[in-house]
Amino acid sequence: MVPSDSMTKEKAPMDKLPDDKKKRVKRIAVSSKKQITIPKDFYEQLGIGNEVLIELADNKLIIHPIHENHFDFSDLILKDLIREGYAGEELYKEFVYRKSQIAPAFNAMISEERPKAKTYTADTLEELFGEDDEQ
Repeated sequence: MVPSDSMTKEKAPMDKLPDDKKKRVKRIAVSSKKQITIPKDFYEQLGIGNEVLIELADNKLIIHPIHENHFDFSDLILKDLIREGYAGEELYKEFVYRKSQIAPAFNAMISEERPKAKTYTADTLEELFGEDDEQ
C-alpha cells in the first residue's frame, strides 16, 4: 500500500528535524547463530562500548548503549529520602551519599555472582537457542 499525499505531508522533512529527533533505519542480517552486527555508524554515533542493554518491548528489540552512569536511581533515592523526612541541606547530603553507594554495590554484586556464572560453549548455546523441533 502506498501512502497518500495527505499522509506524507504530515511528516516534516528529515533535514528540518533536530538531530535528536531524526530516525534512521537499516536492515541487517541475522546470522545462523542468531547474532546481529550493529552498523558501524550507529555504533560510533551512540558511543557503544563492550556491552549494550537489550530490551524486548511491544514486540520490538530496543538496544541501549550502556554508559557508566546508565543506571540512575536519583528519582527513587529522592522519593525515599523525602518519605523518610529529609529536607534542605540534610536532604542534599544524604542524597549525595546514597547515590555514591550505587556503583560500589553493583560492583560487589557482580563480583559475587561472576564466579557462579555458567560459561557457554557453541554446543550449549545451540541447545539453548536452537530451533524447536516440536510442531
